[in-house]
Amino acid sequence: MSFEIFVFLVVVALVFDFLNGFHDAANSIATIVSTGAMSPRWAIVWAAFFNFIAFLFFGLHVAATIGKGIVDPVIVDHSVIFGALAGAISWNLITWYFGIPSSSSHALVGGISGAAVAKAGFGSLIGSGFAKTAAAIVISPLFGFMLAATLMIAIAWLARRTTPQRVDRLFRRLQFVSAAAEQGAHCAPGAPGRPASRARSRRRPRRTAG
Repeated sequence: MSFEIFVFLVVVALVFDFLNGFHDAANSIATIVSTGAMSPRWAIVWAAFFNFIAFLFFGLHVAATIGKGIVDPVIVDHSVIFGALAGAISWNLITWYFGIPSSSSHALVGGISGAAVAKAGFGSLIGSGFAKTAAAIVISPLFGFMLAATLMIAIAWLARRTTPQRVDRLFRRLQFVSAAAEQGAHCAPGAPGRPASRARSRRRPRRTAG
């Protein structure tokens, strides 16, 4: 890969990162801004800070899964990387324009999968990693729905004898915590366990002498 192509891919990746924040991070601070608990300017600072903190503590587990756990790393070159980023960027812009809820991480998974299939066929996909990611895409909203409903019922029961003014003051403060946690979850690894690179290393054959 030439230096010019490398710089070009870095620029495209930065565009994707910008759109990731533009597309996803804005959604996660919408509640705290709309309720008046925080001004838009400070909400942006809040989001940027906790995204950065999550990156420092949790590292690049999701990036490792996308880079090595979904498609065969052997077929990944500059054309596949560009195709993945271009597809994800395009989808982010389309969903933003039409107001469709969407995840930048899922868009990138689809982009790199499509680019790999276009270059080397469906055999370039790693079945176990792709199935795990697809299952997470389906399970995540269902799990979030059930957990949110359970918490809402529990909170309503606990606050049944509390005045509305006191509840409002308490939850305005708790929105700072929930917004920080949501920003951390936005940048944190999506699944527990070892990074994909380590998990795959165990399956590599050992070299024998001679």
